[in-house]
Amino acid sequence: MEQAIWIERVELFEVEIPYKIPFSISGGTALKRKSLILRLTDLDGYQGYGESAPFEQPFYSSETIETAKVALVEYLIPKVVGQGFASIEEFNRTLHGGVRGNNFAKASLETAYWDLVAKRNGLTFVELFQTVLRSWGVAEEHLLTKDQIESGVSVGIPQDYDLKTLQAWVDEYVDEGYRRVKLKIKPGWDVKPTFAVRKQIGSHFALWLDGNGAYNFGEHLEVFKELDEAQCLFYEQPLGPNDLWEHSKLCKAVVTPICLDESLKDARTALAAVEMEAAQVWNIKLQRMGGLWEALQAYKLAMESGIKLWGGTMPESGIGAIPMIALASFSGFVYPSDIEPSKRWYESGRDLFEISMDEQGKITVPNFVGIEFPEKKLAEIGRPIVNSYKKINPKEGIAN
Repeated sequence: MEQAIWIERVELFEVEIPYKIPFSISGGTALKRKSLILRLTDLDGYQGYGESAPFEQPFYSSETIETAKVALVEYLIPKVVGQGFASIEEFNRTLHGGVRGNNFAKASLETAYWDLVAKRNGLTFVELFQTVLRSWGVAEEHLLTKDQIESGVSVGIPQDYDLKTLQAWVDEYVDEGYRRVKLKIKPGWDVKPTFAVRKQIGSHFALWLDGNGAYNFGEHLEVFKELDEAQCLFYEQPLGPNDLWEHSKLCKAVVTPICLDESLKDARTALAAVEMEAAQVWNIKLQRMGGLWEALQAYKLAMESGIKLWGGTMPESGIGAIPMIALASFSGFVYPSDIEPSKRWYESGRDLFEISMDEQGKITVPNFVGIEFPEKKLAEIGRPIVNSYKKINPKEGIAN
């Protein structure tokens, strides 16, 4: 399938889309989605798109928009522009060589390269993922996909800390068709809001809690034992991102399953989590894991280890969400995704690619080749950061 792809141009744009409602988690509040959109152009004129979408402050990850920008401009883009790659694996080796971490920055280049491969081969993302996973020996039952994925709503912490505000949001989202409610929690905002919402939506409606690493095992174990009575699907990232062992201890101390989010930085960490029995559920996020190669490796491991999956977002713009929607359609993803319609986050027409959800809370999986990008919208709201070009001798494969 793959043939050598030579990267002749890399362009980087900064975009900014205000949220309709400020998005608050345990670590901080975001007022807008500022993202870096990257475009790769190969020697034959094919173009691939990717997105880097950390927050502006380092409350979710150590990366921010500014650090991602520096990593891309100073280190990562120069590694690939003017270079040829025989495979996705080779591209990833080059991208990761000599640059530790910086996964959000790498994700934009990495997913853009997959987009190039998809377009050059006339494949949808689903077809491309199936091809790669099959070559790795993943069982056919785990390569089955759905035409639609279920969307679950992620409900932030009200700025006024009022249960009535929270419950009004939940009523609105359930009426819109969402198939699951996820509550953001933090110490002091956990037990009361959880039981208020559980009573509100009933005992059978899918509910889980996301601590974004705000708790610690020694101090807050009793909180999670109390929350067991709410019968949530699982606790998402209750403890710190570097506390795999503490998550393992929590797994054994509570009834509710544990899910890893921030901790799951790559496939190697995923393997450690399996061996420590640190969680029964994983949240796959392309941004956090540095792109699709690591995410697909984690998918393979999860299928071999009996781990249940669901697909998460930062949230990115619709551009960054397209490959995640495709991956979340695979049979190993058993819980509703965090991917939500564009109107949940932004005013109508503001997203770079509009994602829609039907009245049953389902989002259709894209069936087009690669990422369809609205060039006009990028020209209107994108601020150019880099336009790196190296002319390539197509006969000798040498950048001049």
